[in-house]
Formats: sequence, C-alpha cells, structure tokens
Amino acid sequence: MDWLDMVIQAAIWALEILAIAIPVALTVAYTTYAERRVIGWIQVRQGCNRVGPFGLLQPLADGLKLFLKETIIPTSSNKILFVAAPIMALMPALLAFAVVPFGETTLFGLWETAHVMAIANLNIGILYVMAISSLSIYGILMAGWASNSKYALIGAIRATAQMISYEISMGFSIVCVLILAGSLGLSDIVYAQEGGFWHWYFIPLFPMFIVFFISGAAESNRAPFDLPEGEAELVAGFFVEYSGMWFATFSLAEYAAMILISLMTAILFLGGWHAPFEFLNFIPGTVWLLGKTAFLIFVFIWFRATFPRYRYDQLMRLGWKVFLPWTLTWIAVIGLCTYASELSSSLSFLSDAIGYYQPWR
Repeated sequence: MDWLDMVIQAAIWALEILAIAIPVALTVAYTTYAERRVIGWIQVRQGCNRVGPFGLLQPLADGLKLFLKETIIPTSSNKILFVAAPIMALMPALLAFAVVPFGETTLFGLWETAHVMAIANLNIGILYVMAISSLSIYGILMAGWASNSKYALIGAIRATAQMISYEISMGFSIVCVLILAGSLGLSDIVYAQEGGFWHWYFIPLFPMFIVFFISGAAESNRAPFDLPEGEAELVAGFFVEYSGMWFATFSLAEYAAMILISLMTAILFLGGWHAPFEFLNFIPGTVWLLGKTAFLIFVFIWFRATFPRYRYDQLMRLGWKVFLPWTLTWIAVIGLCTYASELSSSLSFLSDAIGYYQPWR
C-alpha cells in the first residue's frame, strides 16, 4: 500500500499549497482595490466605486480586461526570455510563502498539541525567504534585456542596483533579530517574542525595524522608491514593452512582494501571531498576524500617497551611506550586549556554584 500512502501524502501537500496559494492570490488582487480606495480617501476623492457594491468587483473586472487584451511581443526582442521574465519575477514571491508560519492550530481538536500552520516549517526559514525572494531580480533583469529597449534596460539596471543596495541592509537588520532569537526558524523567532508587546523585537531593535521596512519598500519597487518604473524619464521602466497578462504578472509580483515584506516585518519585529496583551489571547493568533500585516500594507499605501519620488542619487546614498553603517553599528551593539548578558549569567552561576561547594559548608 505504499502507493496509496504516496497518493494521500501528495493530496495533503496539494491541499496545503492551495490553502496558501488561493488566499495569497485573492489578497494580491484585492490589495489593488484597497490601494485605490485608501489613496482616494487620503487625496479626498472617491477611488473605484462603480463595479459591484462599493467597487468590490473592480479587481475581477481589471483581471478580465487584462486577460482579454492582446499580448504584443516586440519583433526585435528575445521572445523566450521576454515571456519567461514575468513568470521569473512572480514565482519567487509566491514560493517564499511556503515557509511563512500563519499561526498555530490543533485542526479542530484533531491533534493533541498545536501545530504551526506552514507548508514547510523549516529551521532555516529566514534563509529560505531571503534566498528565494532575491531571485525575483532575475525576472526584472531578463525583462529589461529581452525587450531590446533602452528604457527597459535602464529600468532593469536601476532595479538591480537598488536591490543590491538595500538587500545588504535588510540582511544585516535581520542578523540583529537572529542574535536575540538564537534561531533561523521563523516560528522560533515568533516563540521568542511571546509574553506581551514589551517582548516584541521592535522595541529593542526599533532602528532595525525602520531599516527593514524601508528596505522592503525599496526592494519591492514601491513608492517613493519606484525609480525602476519612473514614468517621467523611463516611460514605465523595465516592463515598458509588456501588455495584457504579462504586464499584470509584473504588477502581481510587486503586490505579492509587498504582502511578503509586511508578513515578514510582523513576524520578525511585531510578535507574529502573539497578542499584545495576554487578556486578548482569546482572539486567534492568525487574526493577530493578518491584522498586523494589513496595517503594514496600509503603511505601504500611505507612503505612496504621501511622499514624492526620490532622486536616484538620494536613493543610493540612503542605502550605502545611511542604512549600511547604521545596521553594522547595531549589530556590534546587540552583539556586545548579548555577550555581556551571557558573561554576567555565567559569572553569576559560577559564583553560586563556588558558594555552594565551599569546603566549610
């Protein structure tokens, strides 16, 4: 019956993937609706409100419109890479959700102990997320080169330089979290922050919290860091030659990256699925995690409606001359504090042991 066990296991894996992929796809679609409504509210206008009640069917109408539009492939482009680039940009953002823990569950009492809700609860989850999410830049670079357009190529080069600049700072800010948590597993990082909001890492690591979130905005090409898509000078940047569903795929990749950054910020710095106060523990942990993520997505949208676009030299200066020295300094500070704390604990234990084993006692 080994084949039956394999079929059952494959079915379980498929259900787990669908349980993550379908909500993520719907969230990506309706984040576009939320962005248009929130920006309309901030700028004192209506936003989308015609298609369906309160405009709730607008994402479906947009998706249908883009699906029915003709996809035009430039004659002088590299057609294979031109088609593969949007998929290469979207897939890493979706694959990273495989290790994100969405809370704990007993599956309605089926299990005696709570299990972490994740497709793969890896003990090196943070390394997986950083490695997989970094691959999306290849899709952007392929799109810029394969389009055979100077505007697209300049946008792709900008995106590559931007990701290199800010991924270094993002990685160093995560190192501070790893020093405090003592683990590379995302669920272990969440467990290390239980006990109330005063145990959340955004308090001792507030500068790194700011660096991580802003670097995430820069990596996902969100305003005010959307230099690779600068319509004033690059028309639309690396996807200027794309239309129809291929254009929509790049848009979905950007929104999926924004949701992933918000989730990771909530997990690394805001306690994950833990409630801020113990008397609120009756609310399911998944609700807390999604609520924190929704708030951070709102902040992303708020940024777009508020701040003007940076100049490119300002963007590079912020990454290399501000964030990089700042994160290196905080790694040294956190490392010294952790070493001093462990040294103090060791000396205290040694003193107690010497006092207990004195020969005259």
